[in-house]
Amino acid sequence: MPIEQRGVDTIPDEERTSGPRDLVSILLGSNLCLGVIIFGWLPPSFGLDWWSSVSSIVAGTVVGTALTAPLALVSLRTGTNLSTSSGAQFGVRGRLVGSVVGLLLALGYTALTVWIGGDVMVGVLGRLFGLRADGLSYAVVYTVLAAATVAGAVYGYRVLLSMSRALSYGMSALLVAGVFAYAPHFTTTELPDAGGYLLGSYWPTWFLAAVAAGLSGPIAFITLLGDYTRYISPRRHSSRTVLHGTWLGLIAGLLVPQLFGTFTAYGARAALDYAGPLVSASPTWYLIPLLLAASAGSVGNAGLMLYSMGLDLDAILPRASRARATCAVAVVAMLCVFVGHYAWNAQSAMTSFVLLLTAIGTPWAVITLIGFVRCRGIYDADALQVFNRRSRGGVYWYRAGWNVRATASWALGAVVGLLAVSLPSYEGPLLSLTGGVDCSFILSGLVGGAAYLALTAKEASPRIETGQEPARAESRL
Repeated sequence: MPIEQRGVDTIPDEERTSGPRDLVSILLGSNLCLGVIIFGWLPPSFGLDWWSSVSSIVAGTVVGTALTAPLALVSLRTGTNLSTSSGAQFGVRGRLVGSVVGLLLALGYTALTVWIGGDVMVGVLGRLFGLRADGLSYAVVYTVLAAATVAGAVYGYRVLLSMSRALSYGMSALLVAGVFAYAPHFTTTELPDAGGYLLGSYWPTWFLAAVAAGLSGPIAFITLLGDYTRYISPRRHSSRTVLHGTWLGLIAGLLVPQLFGTFTAYGARAALDYAGPLVSASPTWYLIPLLLAASAGSVGNAGLMLYSMGLDLDAILPRASRARATCAVAVVAMLCVFVGHYAWNAQSAMTSFVLLLTAIGTPWAVITLIGFVRCRGIYDADALQVFNRRSRGGVYWYRAGWNVRATASWALGAVVGLLAVSLPSYEGPLLSLTGGVDCSFILSGLVGGAAYLALTAKEASPRIETGQEPARAESRL
């Protein structure tokens, strides 16, 4: 299969041969991995019992999907990735805000996936073959995972789609087997080693779990969904079927692995760490399936994240090819893996990362969706590519390529979100207004969206002359 040559340029309609089924496959198959499973461990580690953990994850995922899924329709109309598409609101240079947000999201999740996958692999190999859990072993395993991830990401969308299709079946079977493996020691009560509620009382801890473990999953895709829907033709597939495919892919692709993570956390009594207890509590017959889940599953998920990182860097540095950009960000991701392994506590690192990125990313997503509604999904695809061609002008040029009002609205929302966040090592000053409950994503989205509506209320919409609304298809999922 040839290496994909497309970067963030507009995909011609004749090359947009994917459909909603492919979208479901890639969202399901790529998420059935330890990098997503481990988020199900967070609520038990916060001191919640089984039912509270499940309810927080389900509630957060449903709310996050309702906000995130409509973003898939933007790239369906523009034929390019979401950060480039956001140039319609932020300006052809201002869309760098989305590129940076997407780059940070994908960087963190890529590093996390390789980190947890490598840790489980070393643990399993230690039980099977006596491999010592020293620095050299971790370095070799991380490097092997990273090399396989880079290969898939460089080859591009078609290879990743084929990999996701295979993983959706293979990983589903491994997770079903895992339920039987960890069921004998499963409990629904709080894990004593967690030390009680992380934030001191039930509801603040429950809301923290809903955001950190549930909402963060869909929010991670705010810039990624367009990487897949840009290959779907709006002339052959209706917006409704694409939206339904996105809902199904996100909810199934996130809830299945995360709830498996919650189940195994209680089955393995994994309160303070996940990888170690998961391997130690595994029956011998499940070690090989666990090794496959840690290796193949991690490569599938990290490959998609790395692919998105390459596109975002390609959008920031138009002179760089997508393949070179992918290799460059892979090096940065590996550095994050080693720093995470040796310097960070897993629970604190994961919680801080997802809460901070959720607070920063949510107002960008809200502004992009408001713009989509305003323009009724009609974009000038050629004008969105002005920055990539290193030229000037077009309907999205605004002021020197920046829509200052949209950028200021995002910045205001992001700052409010950061001031309202509750991290293990930091509490924002606005928490006193919310009773100690982390409402950072709600406040950041509301403030950013309201500011954008207020500042652009009298702003004339860009006049689209070349863009035409695509014919509506009625294909079924």
